[in-house]
Amino acid sequence: MSRTRLELLDEMIAKGTTDPFVYYARALELRADGALEAALAGLTDLRARTPSYVPTYLMAGQVAETLGRAEVARDFLAAGIEVARAAGDTRALSELRAALDALEP
Repeated sequence: MSRTRLELLDEMIAKGTTDPFVYYARALELRADGALEAALAGLTDLRARTPSYVPTYLMAGQVAETLGRAEVARDFLAAGIEVARAAGDTRALSELRAALDALEP
């Protein structure tokens, strides 16, 4: 029996990985499985663990928006703009600005 990607990622986390991509990938798997609350919780945890990990912010904003949590989405996207700017990540900066601008007021 083969293990799912989610199981493999959970195993890596249980073993103590500090690689932010593992936590990010786990949230992506949860999102793909439709477990949006768990995905957002994972992204919130990732933000606390590694606040400089730029990909967290757009994904969390999108998940929060899908859940109907516009204020949470705005918070993630606005914070992500600052993180992307500090990292010099112009592509992420552009994507985060576009996502923030697209949110309904």
